[in-house]
Amino acid sequence: MDRSTRTSPGGRPYCRRAWRSARGDAAGNQFKRALPPQQQMLRSTPRRKSRAIHGWCLLLMWAFSVDASIVSCDASQGQGQDGDHTETPRPNIVWITSEDNGPQLGCYGDPWAVTPNLDQLASRSIRFTRCWSNAPVCAPARTTLITGVWPTSLGASHMRSEVPLPAMMRLFPQYMRQAGYYCTNRQKEDYNVRPSASPWDASGPQAHWKQRRADQPFFAVFNIGTTHESQIRKRPHDSKLDPQSISVPPYHPDLPEVRRDWAQYYDKIEQMDQEVGEILRQLDQENLLASTIVFYFGDHGSGMPRNKRWLYQGGLHVPLLISVPPNFASVAPEGMRVGTASDVAISFIDMAPTTLSLAGIRPPEWMSGRALLGKYQREPVRYQFGFRDRMDERVDCSRAVRDERFLYIRNWMPHLPQGQFLDYMFLTPTTRAWEKHWKEGKTNQAQSAFWLPKPTHELYDLATDPHQVHNLIGQKGMEADQVRLSRVLLEWMVESRDWGLTPESIMLADSKDSSPWETGQRLPESLMRSRVEAADWASKQQGTETDSLSEAGRWLQSEDTVQRYWGAMGLLIRKCREEIDEDLILEPQLQDREPMVRVVAAEFLARSKDSAIRNRGIDQLVALALTAQEDSDASTIMLASSACHSLLNSQAGGKEFAERLSGLPVTPKAIPARYHPYLKDFMRTFQDRSDGVP
Repeated sequence: MDRSTRTSPGGRPYCRRAWRSARGDAAGNQFKRALPPQQQMLRSTPRRKSRAIHGWCLLLMWAFSVDASIVSCDASQGQGQDGDHTETPRPNIVWITSEDNGPQLGCYGDPWAVTPNLDQLASRSIRFTRCWSNAPVCAPARTTLITGVWPTSLGASHMRSEVPLPAMMRLFPQYMRQAGYYCTNRQKEDYNVRPSASPWDASGPQAHWKQRRADQPFFAVFNIGTTHESQIRKRPHDSKLDPQSISVPPYHPDLPEVRRDWAQYYDKIEQMDQEVGEILRQLDQENLLASTIVFYFGDHGSGMPRNKRWLYQGGLHVPLLISVPPNFASVAPEGMRVGTASDVAISFIDMAPTTLSLAGIRPPEWMSGRALLGKYQREPVRYQFGFRDRMDERVDCSRAVRDERFLYIRNWMPHLPQGQFLDYMFLTPTTRAWEKHWKEGKTNQAQSAFWLPKPTHELYDLATDPHQVHNLIGQKGMEADQVRLSRVLLEWMVESRDWGLTPESIMLADSKDSSPWETGQRLPESLMRSRVEAADWASKQQGTETDSLSEAGRWLQSEDTVQRYWGAMGLLIRKCREEIDEDLILEPQLQDREPMVRVVAAEFLARSKDSAIRNRGIDQLVALALTAQEDSDASTIMLASSACHSLLNSQAGGKEFAERLSGLPVTPKAIPARYHPYLKDFMRTFQDRSDGVP
C-alpha cells in the first residue's frame, strides 16, 4: 500500500503526508489540498516561458490576497474550502475542566460522590465511558488538548518541558478566533509548547464570555483547581465524608492516612461540583443554555499516588460529559444520544478537532486526532494510546494502548520502580505512609509492586480487573493479545515519530534549528525502527550475560547517538538486576561524545561492588552534573542527579555522597524556567540527606 495513503493504528492518516506537501517533493503533489489555494493554483499551472508574465501573475494574486493571506493559509489547513459560517447559527462552546479527578462522580455510579450538578448535566449529555487523557499528568495532557497533536511527536511529552511549535501549526483556539469566535481561558494554560502568539482573546482569572461583542459566538474554558493533588492533602480539613465508610483500592494499604486522603478527595469532588453548578447557572441566567454545547471533563486521574502520573485506568480514565442542546442535536452521530452513555473510544487527542468541527471549522490535516461530533466527524478508532515520560525530576519512559477490553503497558526502563522518589508526590501523606508500610514488610503483592522494579510488559483485563493488579503476561491464552497490542503500540510509536526513546537533551540538540516535530518528520522510518529495536533489546527481561554482552556491542558501536544510549542502558538495566558481574564493560563509554551515554556508563560503574570502581563512577556522575550546569543542560543534570539519588540508599557512605552533591549549583539562568523547580527538588533532597534527614 502506498505509504502516503496508509492510516495509523489510531485510524488517522499519517501526519507525514502534510509534511511532504509542505516540502513540495514528488509525494506532496498528491496532497495539494494541504496548501493555500494560491499555491495550489501555482502548482497546477505549467511553467511559462516568459518569467515576466509569471511574475505579473504572482503580483496580481498577491495584491488580491494580501489582506487575507494568513486567514487563507489557515483556512486551507483548518477550515478547508467550506469555511462559510453564515449559513446556520453557530453554537457557543464551553469547556469546564476539573483538575486531578477521574470518574468518581455520582453519574458514573460512584457511591461516595455527591455531585448533583454534574449528575443533572449528565442527564442532558452524552456520557462517555471510555475517555482517556492520553497523558496522566497535567502539562502533557493539556498540550494534547490545545494542539490536537501527539506531544510525543512534538517533543512535548515530558512534564513541564518547553519546545517550539512548527510555524505552520496553530493552537486550535486561534482557528476559532479567525472564524469569529471570542475565546477565553480561565485560567490555567501549562502548555509544553511555545506558540507564535496567544490563542486567547483573554486568559486569566477574569476571563469570561461576558466580555465578548453582542451576538458574538464564544468558546470559553473554565479550569477548576479544587480537586488538585495539592488540595487533597491540605490540612487542617474537617472531613464531611467519614473516612471509614469508603472502600480503599486494592493497590493501596488500608491505613488511616490513606483513608483520610481519599475522603478529602471526595469532599473536594463535592466542592468542585458546586463550582460547576455556578458556571451552569450563569449560562442559564443569560439564556445561553439553548445555544451552548458544554463539555465537562477531568484533566487526568486523581492526585493519589499510582493514579496521577501512571498509565493505569486510575491515571488515564477521566469523565467526559458533552451536553448538546436540542437546537444542535444533528451534530451527534447516530448512536450517540443525549441522556445516554456511549462506549465510543475518545481521547484528549480528539478534543481539538471535535471542538473545531462543532464550530463548523475543518480540522487541519496535521492534527493527530479526529472529530467525533459536528460537521467534520469521522469514524471512531478502536485503539487509544497513553504515554509517560519524565515526571517532574525523574526520567522514565512507558507507553500504553487499550482496546475495548485489554490494557497493555510497555515499560522501557524496567529497572526503575513506579514509586521513584518525586519530591512533590511525597508531600501526600498516603505516599509516605504507604512507603513506610512497604519498608516494614507489611504490604501484600499488589501493594508492594509500586515500590519494586517494573515488569517490561503489563497486560490487564479491564472487564475483570478494574484496578489493574493482576498482570496477565505469561499466562496461558494471553500471548495473542499481548503480541497484537504490542505490535499496534510499536507501529504507532514509529509512524507518529515518537520522541520518547530519545533522551530529552539529544532531542533538543537535534532540533535546535527547527522544531522537534519537523525534525521527527524528516527521520527515516528505518532509523526509527532501529531505535525501537535497540530499546526493545535494552528492556528485555530475559537473556544470559553472554547474549547481553554480544548484543550490546551492536548498539554501542552505532553511529546513532540514541542507539548507543540504549546499548548502554541495556547493560545498566541488567547490572541493576545483577545479571552482569563485569564492572568495566562500559568504561570506554565514559569517553562518548554524548553526555547522556556517559551518565549511563558512570552509573554502571557506580553500581560496582568494588569500592575503587564505584568511586570512579560516582566521581564521573558528579562531574557530569557540574558540566551540565555549566552547559545549561537541564536534561543531563536530571539524569545524572537521578542516578546519584538512586545510589544514595545503596552506598555505605550515603551521607558523605550526599554532601558532595548538595554543593551543586541550582539553576543557571540559561535553563528555561519550567525546569527550575525540578532541579531545586534534587538539590533539596541531597541537602536533606547530607543533614541526616532520611
